[in-house]
Amino acid sequence: MAEPYYKKVLLKLSGEALGGEQGYGIDPNTITTIANEVKRVVELGVQLSLVIGGGNIFRGLAASSKGMDRASADYMGMLATMINSLAMQDALEKIGVDTRVQSAIAMAEVAEPYIRRRAIRHLEKGRVVIFGAGTGNPYFTTDTAASLRAMEIGADVILKGTKVDGVYSADPNLDSSATKYQSLTYLEVLRKGLQVMDATAISLCMDNSLPIIVFDVTTDGNVGRVVCGESIGTIVKGD
Repeated sequence: MAEPYYKKVLLKLSGEALGGEQGYGIDPNTITTIANEVKRVVELGVQLSLVIGGGNIFRGLAASSKGMDRASADYMGMLATMINSLAMQDALEKIGVDTRVQSAIAMAEVAEPYIRRRAIRHLEKGRVVIFGAGTGNPYFTTDTAASLRAMEIGADVILKGTKVDGVYSADPNLDSSATKYQSLTYLEVLRKGLQVMDATAISLCMDNSLPIIVFDVTTDGNVGRVVCGESIGTIVKGD
């Protein structure tokens, strides 16, 4: 594999990505495939951290729309992200990758508390750090958590791994005329209402000039290709 273009990256995965074909729960084959991708990138000397959504287990926004208290629903969603984080830690450690899970909500028996300096030190030692429980606050998504953590650790880029090979003008599964964007500015994403990340996350990246690359994480080797600078997916950056 080529020399890495990005030296410190945060990989954001949707919970659905871990569900595989079924789209819910945790598919062992899918999580093992992603773990192997992560291992290959770490072996290149890249400092890699992860934020994983919880939509395959519980989605707070959907629950609140059906009458559940939004704050309670969001806390349940944060716990779902911890289940995914621990599953990913298990998959990584089984193939010999040192991993630490840091939680924004205190749960000392299963994860470290989120401490910025400790996270940076783990990365410097070649460990993969998985940031769980979002920001620890309701009303903020895991997209926003990914942007925040990426900024705190000084990441070069956010890699948004999805089931689609980039950002389209419409859902390519529903609209055959949907066109794929090679690159977008933050303002274009906000103006067009494109489902890259939520508006808070995009604004945070825009304020700090942090690029986002949206790509298909289900294709073997794609994480490594993106890290090495290949033009895959859609890049969102400044003008």
